[in-house]
Amino acid sequence: MSRNAFYNVYDTESFGAGRPSDYRTPFQVDRDRIIHSAAFRKLQSKTQVYLSGEYDFYRTRLTHSIEVAQIGRSICNYLQASSPSLSDTFFIDSDLVEACCLSHDLGHPPFGHGGERALHRQFKTFGGFEGNAQTLRLIAETLYQSQNRTSGMSPTRAFLDGVLKYKNLFSELDNPPNHFIYDFQLSCRDFVHQADATLIGTQAGGAFERLSSIECQIMDWSDDTAYCINDIVDGVRAGFLTVERLESWAAKEGLNAETQPLFEQFMNDIRRDRLEAVFSRKIGQLIESCRLEAVTNALSNHSNRYAFRLAIDGEAKSLARFYKKVAVDLIFQSAPLQQMEFKGDRILENLFLAIRETYLDGKSDSASILPDGTTEMIKRAGDEQSKWIIARDFMAGLSDGQALRIYKRLFDPEYGSIVDLE
Repeated sequence: MSRNAFYNVYDTESFGAGRPSDYRTPFQVDRDRIIHSAAFRKLQSKTQVYLSGEYDFYRTRLTHSIEVAQIGRSICNYLQASSPSLSDTFFIDSDLVEACCLSHDLGHPPFGHGGERALHRQFKTFGGFEGNAQTLRLIAETLYQSQNRTSGMSPTRAFLDGVLKYKNLFSELDNPPNHFIYDFQLSCRDFVHQADATLIGTQAGGAFERLSSIECQIMDWSDDTAYCINDIVDGVRAGFLTVERLESWAAKEGLNAETQPLFEQFMNDIRRDRLEAVFSRKIGQLIESCRLEAVTNALSNHSNRYAFRLAIDGEAKSLARFYKKVAVDLIFQSAPLQQMEFKGDRILENLFLAIRETYLDGKSDSASILPDGTTEMIKRAGDEQSKWIIARDFMAGLSDGQALRIYKRLFDPEYGSIVDLE
């Protein structure tokens, strides 16, 4: 295997315990460990748009993550073939990008973004909740779980940086609703930017919040591409996006010179029932809208991962913006999805209250409503903050079905099943 000069030894150093070398590259190890983790498998039962199990063939967090990973690899291949900045021995590692893409939703809780908002509200006193921060928590500290302990996967520095979409600590912002990492994750941020300790010491997170590695940028655009296209396809198949509703929306919204032709083409595709084929080609168009631009910033002299910006053509940005607007207005804000979000919010709120009453209000020595391993870790926790970090990990790790079953056992008098012990 020829050496890739894009990366240096610094990029492949691991956070935590060292790794034995084998036939794989360090970034292939990162990817493989994610794919074979329980946290990744759980994404098959976590809401993407529609509640997991609501429909048979619509996307879940798992299928979405796989699609994002495919798009990310394709962007790497396209840039390799088209960019004069890259060569056979100087290229963006597609295994690393794939690992970042597969992991990007790993920390998201049950019930989609509504579940994320619900957990942030409940845990705000204890540092809040943020899906990206929870992904970082899994990769660095808790991906492997046994009865009484957890450990991280010893991720490489470049991989850890690639999933670190936000870099400000919760306490560095003014009561943020999202887009932060937990305060105790300062060590992860310091590790990622270890060679720039002076800059970290003088400017804290703000200096790095404006900087993302090229792998993180590719992951982010791959995510945008996947959900702005595929959520639309699912929305049509589920009956949320009909010709009548779209025409009514357009009349109310008021289209302009940019959005009118996009709307007319979209309507034509729906009427001709060409959606799957046409939108698959649109994914290709969004991939081919990418190009690399050399940039100069605080880290560009240190790392090639910061020496380039992923630039996106204006036409592709307009297309993505249009489909996102349609999805938000006609799918995410629709009454059925808002009702499901409300229900998920109430389920998580009541689970939180039950956990607080059982484990924080003096009953932890005699009562147990969580799995034995989680209960033991909470009991052994040295302080209140640590207890709530463990409780937050547990709630974030639940699938939609697990959360609903626990809720029923706790609060539904007619639900008596003890067969499913999750």
